[in-house]
Amino acid sequence: MTDASNTPPVSGVATTSTDGSKKSDKRSPGSSAASLTTVLTLIAICLLATAVRLFSVIKYESVIHEFDPYFNYRVTRYLTEEGFTKTWNFFDSFTWYPLGRIVGGTMYPGLIFTAGLIWKVLQALRSPIHIQEICVFMGPLFSGLCALATFFFMREVRGDGAGLASAAFIAIIPSYISRSVAGSYDLESIAIAALVTVFFLYVKTLNTASLRWATALFFGYLYMVASWGGYSFIVNLLPIHCLASIVLGRVSTGLYVAYAPFAILGALAALNIPVIGFNAVLMSEHFASFAVFGILHAAFAIKWIKETLPPRTYEAAKRVVWTVGTAVAGVILVLVTGYVTASPTFGWTGRSLSLLDPTYASKYIPIIASVSEHQPPAWSSYYNDLHLVTLLAPAGLVAAFTPLTDASLFLVLYAVTAVYFSGVMVRLMLVLAPAAACLAGLALSEALSYLFRSVRAEGEAVLAASGSAAEASGAASPGVAPPAPAERSAARKAARAAGRARSAPDAGAWMAPGSSARALPRDVAWVALAGLFYALALYVRHSVYIAGEHYSAPSIVLQTRQRDGSIKVFDDFREAYSWLSHNVPADAKVASWWDYGYQTTAMANRTVIVDNNTWNNTHIATVGRAMALPEKASSEVFRSLDVEYVFVVFGAFIGRVLGVGRGYPSDDINKFLWMVRIGGGVFPDIKERDYLNRGQYRVDSTAPKAMLDSTMYRLSYYRFAETGPLFGMPYGYDRVRQQTIGLPDFKLKHYEEVFTSEHWMVRVYRVLPEPNREVRLPNPNRVKAQRGAKVKPRRPSGDPTSMPSKTRQ
Repeated sequence: MTDASNTPPVSGVATTSTDGSKKSDKRSPGSSAASLTTVLTLIAICLLATAVRLFSVIKYESVIHEFDPYFNYRVTRYLTEEGFTKTWNFFDSFTWYPLGRIVGGTMYPGLIFTAGLIWKVLQALRSPIHIQEICVFMGPLFSGLCALATFFFMREVRGDGAGLASAAFIAIIPSYISRSVAGSYDLESIAIAALVTVFFLYVKTLNTASLRWATALFFGYLYMVASWGGYSFIVNLLPIHCLASIVLGRVSTGLYVAYAPFAILGALAALNIPVIGFNAVLMSEHFASFAVFGILHAAFAIKWIKETLPPRTYEAAKRVVWTVGTAVAGVILVLVTGYVTASPTFGWTGRSLSLLDPTYASKYIPIIASVSEHQPPAWSSYYNDLHLVTLLAPAGLVAAFTPLTDASLFLVLYAVTAVYFSGVMVRLMLVLAPAAACLAGLALSEALSYLFRSVRAEGEAVLAASGSAAEASGAASPGVAPPAPAERSAARKAARAAGRARSAPDAGAWMAPGSSARALPRDVAWVALAGLFYALALYVRHSVYIAGEHYSAPSIVLQTRQRDGSIKVFDDFREAYSWLSHNVPADAKVASWWDYGYQTTAMANRTVIVDNNTWNNTHIATVGRAMALPEKASSEVFRSLDVEYVFVVFGAFIGRVLGVGRGYPSDDINKFLWMVRIGGGVFPDIKERDYLNRGQYRVDSTAPKAMLDSTMYRLSYYRFAETGPLFGMPYGYDRVRQQTIGLPDFKLKHYEEVFTSEHWMVRVYRVLPEPNREVRLPNPNRVKAQRGAKVKPRRPSGDPTSMPSKTRQ
């Protein structure tokens, strides 16, 4: 037997002394250097994640992007002025006129309260920073935190190498950059970091079975629930993992400590968020966590009985437990089924049903289907948003099975479900990004480990063979010269053969002792390493390019490169909102399509009819119907809502200014069919077929009469045809639709143009008041003559016989 006292201690591992007490070894200098290298690499990754998201500020300015972030910014500004308490009770009368909106009960407060807390801390430190700057840089800040969370998550799954590689991938993956650039003050800018943090805390609790980590998991989940509606992904993914562990026989104390407190305390946490409330226990999308909670306790009960009772008694007790459990589960199932079937959607929200059935939204909820980010992604989107990760992730999925641990099982389930949901909705590519980055990091770590150990294995074999030859030569004839080059060449060939014939130890799953993997020849390993690093360089280049050119442009400020290489900037949106703010009465009501509601209230500070919250489908349908009706009818609808100004977004003029491109395709004419569909879903007088020509959407002379008479068509194309000859274009030619408009010359009778931005992208109209009625009053004694009746001739006014009898007397 080997003497234990002569066994060298492993650095960093606790050893037992002769008196039975445990003492900790000091880390070796090599281990300390590795830890320092890891820390420095993590710092570099976090800095890279932040820096790559600053292109929007460098190229444009510090400005809020997109649409939803403007509502978040407006509420955050209110928080800094009025405080946290009043924000919970904030009633916004500037939106959804005349209904208004209870903001505190209809928003996820995590993002807003986080920015407000940072502002409060900086104010306490006497830092005079404006709240807008904090909002702009929230995305880059939390992207660095997301990289850290990814590192810790993957370290629990496979080690530091996989953690560093995964953190590097998530730092610059384009899919995540799209919602976390500077200025993207949206819920996802912090929610993805919170999502990965919850996964890390769950896996950490799995591995340690520690109640401290379970407590941290509760608080992490509470923050996630307060930050984003995507918490429902967590509340279903964790039960799936727990159920899979039970089925695979992986029931452990760590699983119980990680899942059981989460199932109950997580529901209580969600109950305290006003926007969720009792939906946390009443909606079907939460039922899975409670069902698996019961199954987990049943599994532990059976396990405890098996360990406590003798085999014969165990079988009888097992039958009793199964019988009672099945009966109780049956009763609960009947009750839940009765409760669920009472709802037309079986207790699911519309967005959840859209994920389970991709055709549901297009059939029943056009307001959800009309959003571009709710459409299924094209195959090219995966390459554009993931790039090299799409090639490495499948390899990482295979590597996660060797060996399959509780943590790697969770990663596999996360990746599989995220792939499905990303295929249903392009917005959920954001949820896939961390999973794909983790799998790619795992594959890259394993590949680099295998290739470098192949190089080192052959190098060690060469040194060993050369040393053996030198020792043999020296032993045979002392003082003789070293081996000749031919002998060294033979030694190298022997080393290569030895490297191919054996596996290097301690090389991870692929190079573990006893595995079938063989070391590659040194030359092949170097070529593979060169190819891998070249692919990584391409990934970095692609990610930086996408971050700078595609995802850094704010929707409110547009720019394009002209033929001569100069940059053309379109600032029409801010120009129009500024005009509304300075030229429209403060109490005026402004109508537009719901896409622009948040920006109008935040930048123009005017009351809107609908906005991006989309909580009231009937209100949105009313606006859609008004846009689809002819002028007179639509003006009556708008006046009934006290609307004084209407604006539309028009993109056909831009192409004429530039002379290149196809204008601005995201204008209201291209969105008009969704207005018709949403309006027709509530008001039967609006029918989509009336606006199509044999199923085709046209704006030329073949367009139906309903299309040519619609208010949207007329407000968009008013005076447009006159601009064609000014730029050498055909009269009335629309570059976006590639058609010559069918109604080039017309006059508006019920609307008055009051403002058109520089590039005609925003056109503002005043709703004319209802015309006065005729002054002449009706004569109640007037009798309408019937056709064919004889009419008595009227006597001259001076004829005495025409005077009354008393007067004649």
